Amino acid sequence: MLRAVMALALLFSPVAVSADTYPGRPIRLVIPFPAGGNVDVFGRVLFRVVEQDLGHPIVIDNRGGANGILGSDIVAKSAPDGYTLLATSFGFAVNPNVVKKMPFDVERDFVPVTNYALGTGYLLVAHIAFPAKSVKELVALAKTRTVRYSTAGVGNGQHLAGALLASMVGTDMIHVPYKGGAPAMTAALSGEVDLHYPAAAVGIPHVKAGRVRALGFTGGKRLSSLPEVPTIAEAGLTGYYADAGWHAVFAPARTPLPIATRFQEAVHKALQQPQVRDHFLSNGYEPQGLPPAEWAKVFRADLKRYAEICRMAKIEPQ
Repeated sequence: MLRAVMALALLFSPVAVSADTYPGRPIRLVIPFPAGGNVDVFGRVLFRVVEQDLGHPIVIDNRGGANGILGSDIVAKSAPDGYTLLATSFGFAVNPNVVKKMPFDVERDFVPVTNYALGTGYLLVAHIAFPAKSVKELVALAKTRTVRYSTAGVGNGQHLAGALLASMVGTDMIHVPYKGGAPAMTAALSGEVDLHYPAAAVGIPHVKAGRVRALGFTGGKRLSSLPEVPTIAEAGLTGYYADAGWHAVFAPARTPLPIATRFQEAVHKALQQPQVRDHFLSNGYEPQGLPPAEWAKVFRADLKRYAEICRMAKIEPQ
């Protein structure tokens, strides 16, 4: 009787999910940023294809706030059965260095599933009425007046890119964090701030429509989709470089490896589709898709790397 009770408990346990039958119902994918931002845009392109391979819908649940911490906490406290996953940016690895009291441990409470994109950089865009029309003019102007730049939150890649530029220029630029990429972009469009560092996928449409002016690209080479926009280094700030980090999927701790692997394989397959691959490449991101074990090694190394970057940028935990 005891064995029978234990067998039933295992059968109905949230972790008693076979990779052979996974998924058997829709998957909830938490994106811890508002709709319209970079993570959301890429997620909706990629996971619409992933769900075709899995045979069940992937329901995207935008839960913005606290630089991705609120949405991530939902996943950390979910059942480890593969039906609640997190798709987030590399700010997930930066947060422990900029937030004093985290509601979870990024290593202990999550299983790395896969990284699906690596960003080559951000656009540096200015409100259309901002006086500076180039990086050189921006550098000169920043030494005479206050310059405000918006980002998707404290400690994310946009913040690091802005802090690095301010450090190299030798002046304090006011960092204005928002709850996600979309409201941060809106702030630049409206003139609430002077500058913003959107991912190419978000910034390019506004640049081409003439709603903001592109001053430069933070990466090591120009964007193929905006070849007329120079890198910040070649535009006058020699040595400047800031990539846009990775986008990745995480599952709650104790999620079985076969389930994580099944999801990773579907992601990797989707990244080979021309329409998905071309979308990432044209927007300054390189498709990835590492298996869980390999991605876990990269993730843990990046935890140390971003801790050092935050130290160099003198970003104090808040």
